Amino acid sequence: MLLARALSQRMRVLQRMGKGTFAVSAEGHEGAQVGTAYVLRPGQDWTVPYYRSVGVAVTVGMTARDVLMAFFARRDDISSGGRNMPNHFSHRELRIVSGSAPVATQVPHAVGIALASKLRGLDEVTFVYFGDGATSKGDTHEAMNFAGVHRLPVVFVCENNSYAISVHVSKQMAVEKVSVRAQGYGFPGVTVDGNDVLAVYRAALEAHQRARNGEGPTFIEGKVYRLAPHSSDDDDRRYRSREEVETWSQREPIVRFRALLQELGLLDQDKEEALNRRVAREVDEATDYAERAPPPDPATVFRHLYAE
Repeated sequence: MLLARALSQRMRVLQRMGKGTFAVSAEGHEGAQVGTAYVLRPGQDWTVPYYRSVGVAVTVGMTARDVLMAFFARRDDISSGGRNMPNHFSHRELRIVSGSAPVATQVPHAVGIALASKLRGLDEVTFVYFGDGATSKGDTHEAMNFAGVHRLPVVFVCENNSYAISVHVSKQMAVEKVSVRAQGYGFPGVTVDGNDVLAVYRAALEAHQRARNGEGPTFIEGKVYRLAPHSSDDDDRRYRSREEVETWSQREPIVRFRALLQELGLLDQDKEEALNRRVAREVDEATDYAERAPPPDPATVFRHLYAE
């Protein structure tokens, strides 16, 4: 969670310095992301992230260097060779599937992957990630219906941060918990406190086991709060107060988990400072490396677009 937080903050700062074109951060989402991704088996299970999934990506195995090489759009970026937008995570060996920028298009893709796993009789589970805004899209409904009918090994993870960019959740859905929609498609839906990383992990572990047992999909709704604007192009002061953000900042997942570890005697000031120094050094070194790395050769701009 600390690494995901540090990367989010670094990308926002670099964008403001004019060193990157666009930044989408995950501040406040780390509990829901790390808690669910922690159950995945890298290289065996499939991860279908969305643009805010930096915590998912680093938990599955992407490095700070991988993330920042994509942010700077460098030639050796493992996600796309510097040809896609930042935060469009992809890693062939880790089975992190590249997505597109339009909201929710990755959800049918994930269900298709799960169908292939089932038809081939493979011990694979697919986790797909999206925000609350994506639940308003037809792609999500069609994918959930298909997954329910065919009892596919897929877990839908909705990070409900109450805002689809600037549209409050009360304008998006007429239900308090979007997880109840899973019932209409014939599989369980659970809502968990996304700021409690251990509660999220427990729900993800049960969903992962259900999928492996052939019992079909699960929908996990993690209630979170986005502490930063939607993206570097957003001014969230237009649609939410500073008091609201400050209130939620007292409940965010790193604050919560830190307090728990201290209460259990597993974290003291020295250990916390050492962790913070290690994360800062990792992000600093990755930033320096990515900033110095060469950009793609313009002559290769059509590579991967057409058959060669």
